[in-house]
Amino acid sequence: MSPVTLNIVAIAIFSITMMSLFGGIFGLSPAIPAAITFGLMGIATVDTLALEGRMGTLLTDGFSQFSEDHRQRVLHHEAGHFFIAHCLGIPVTDYSLSAWEAFRKGQPGRGGVQFSTDNLNEQLQQGALAAETVETYCTVWMAGIAAEQLVYGRAEGGFDDRQSLRILWQQFQRPQAECEVKSRWAALKAKTILESHRDEYDALVEAMNRRAPVDECVEVLPESVAIASLT
Repeated sequence: MSPVTLNIVAIAIFSITMMSLFGGIFGLSPAIPAAITFGLMGIATVDTLALEGRMGTLLTDGFSQFSEDHRQRVLHHEAGHFFIAHCLGIPVTDYSLSAWEAFRKGQPGRGGVQFSTDNLNEQLQQGALAAETVETYCTVWMAGIAAEQLVYGRAEGGFDDRQSLRILWQQFQRPQAECEVKSRWAALKAKTILESHRDEYDALVEAMNRRAPVDECVEVLPESVAIASLT
């Protein structure tokens, strides 16, 4: 069961317990809390076994969408991933800016930028990951955090991005302290690229805000951006 689903179940069970304890004062039938508990656990089971925890994610994401600040942070965060992936030559295949958008597109989790990992997967299978490839994907993973730092001064998102780096380091049995150093380096590199091309980044944010297709988003990024960012 996902942490999100567990939290929802815990809150609901607490509420049901309070209903059981004090429901008699208000003439509430004991059968009502029992029925709610049965239904809730059934939903949690379906969410865990059939939906892989996505119901809880969709629910919490739905509430967060009421916040304009949250939506804008997600937009700028994902635009950072998109921009840096493009700059470093990694093809972006799709993107979504909420769990509901991701669900409709058949994407996992809360959504985000979908980009090709063929080169990374091929090297992982061969057991020989090039240092340049590590640096490239680390920079892309940390680009969302870098974008938030650039626009808002600090980052609130990025847990999944940091987790991707930790998993990669675990696969190669490298010290986690080394992973933290690499993540800070990658975030700094991504932020430097975004600062150097702020106008193009802002144009990408506008395009993604109106949910422009990937090809149209790429059109607002001149070819010279990718060349200049690698020098």
